[in-house]
Amino acid sequence: MMMPRMAFAARNSLRSLRTGVQPGNKTRLVIETASRPSYTLSYGENQLIVRLANTAANTSLAPTLAGGTLISGITQAQSGDTLEIRAALRKPVSEIPKNQIMILSPNGDTDYRLVLDFAAGSATTQSNQAAAQQIAAATPAKKYTIVIDAGHGGKDPGCIGKGGTKEKVVVLSVAKKLKAKLDAAGFKTYLTRSDDTYLKLAERASIAEKRKGDLFISLHANANPSRSMKGFSIYTLSEKASDEEAQKLADAENAADKIDVSGFSEFSKDIRIALSALQQHAVAELSEEYAMGCAKTFRGSGIEQQPGANVRHAPFAVLRSTVPGALVELGHLSNAAEEKLLKSDAHQNKLANAILKSIKKYNFDV
Repeated sequence: MMMPRMAFAARNSLRSLRTGVQPGNKTRLVIETASRPSYTLSYGENQLIVRLANTAANTSLAPTLAGGTLISGITQAQSGDTLEIRAALRKPVSEIPKNQIMILSPNGDTDYRLVLDFAAGSATTQSNQAAAQQIAAATPAKKYTIVIDAGHGGKDPGCIGKGGTKEKVVVLSVAKKLKAKLDAAGFKTYLTRSDDTYLKLAERASIAEKRKGDLFISLHANANPSRSMKGFSIYTLSEKASDEEAQKLADAENAADKIDVSGFSEFSKDIRIALSALQQHAVAELSEEYAMGCAKTFRGSGIEQQPGANVRHAPFAVLRSTVPGALVELGHLSNAAEEKLLKSDAHQNKLANAILKSIKKYNFDV
């Protein structure tokens, strides 16, 4: 006897669908879900099919489609407990390489995101393109612009260690070392400050915009009421903090010039216009990708990480721009042993080398 099929209880749900254009004439498809997605890909005639296991369709959801992409439309279909997302393509594509697929964790403003980047063409064409990219990666071009922000400065010393070490001094020293290493590696680099100068947070973000930065890195040193707390931590921008400690840190950093992080009144009209919802999502995804890679490189370099998430999220005013970026807390000046490390040239070079390595590994063309 055949039993009636029971309705399934989906453990996952679809939150948003959007597309965008990436460098190298690539199309980006972003599928946002409430939980981490389990997916498979298949390819039809001028069609990309993404199957999400144990996920319910959300037919009331209208996809956000950017102009100039390969995707002309997106539809949903429920097949048992599997959601099929069908992207109609203007031109055929071959199998998407694994290094062009990412799953990004929630960052406070968004949930899990499955990110697919692809271009038109046959497997041979894409293989040739990948080979060319590998050659370019082996010899970094100066077209990639890195803006390094040494936090605090001037009348704002930042946090001060028990031994009298000032955050503004440590981060400027690391910033200069990092700039020298990046210049030698073939990148174009700028410092937001090269001496003991006070800059408002909006000015720092504006410098990244004016320099047309490809990546913005803000360097800081932390302090904690617990003298035993130590280790680096890395943050990206979001409206909602990932945890209470991240919010407290953002409040402390933003207090440098009392900027109102809930608005953009301090920024130029052009920047405010550019920060559309789609742009914010794209910047958030690129920032998250860099931050995750940076945290992994730090750990691989033998640099101790503060207990907690690999990457945290909070509304840092200094990260409010259209340039992907991260705020790196290099360690804790409130910890006596780490204060000594942060003062030493050897450890500062170790930190700068780790950041350099993370930048070299970052895929600017995704």
